[in-house]
Amino acid sequence: MSWKNFFKCGLFGWCFEILFTSLAELVRGNFTLIGTTSLWMFPIYGMAVFLIPVYQKIKEWPTILRGFVYGFCIIGTELITGTILKFFHVCPWDYTGKLLSFHGVIRLDYFPFWFAVGLIYEQLLCEPLPSLPKSSFLRHAEDS
Repeated sequence: MSWKNFFKCGLFGWCFEILFTSLAELVRGNFTLIGTTSLWMFPIYGMAVFLIPVYQKIKEWPTILRGFVYGFCIIGTELITGTILKFFHVCPWDYTGKLLSFHGVIRLDYFPFWFAVGLIYEQLLCEPLPSLPKSSFLRHAEDS
């Protein structure tokens, strides 16, 4: 496991969650767009680093199938971590009474989001991103 990738996943997850919760507030009519997350979420999102070995086994599969695998992996992780955190009364989310909720720790109607997030993590972790050309300022700074 690469700590760099762990931190990359954790930071992406935090940002995604803040954006998601901000947009949920907008839908509720709250134009302050306040998004929330928890420190507990950083290591949970960081665990997406373990999608790398999954990707290595399924990289030749069609994108839609890879998305389903990632979605199930993420839902499973949410179930396990949510159950553990709930046991200690520190779970930052509670889906009790929500549509398609299971024990208040997962929502099956969120599966499409986890499908997409898994594919985004795949791009962050497994696919080389194109490098940007260095600006002339950076080239001159390196030459000095």
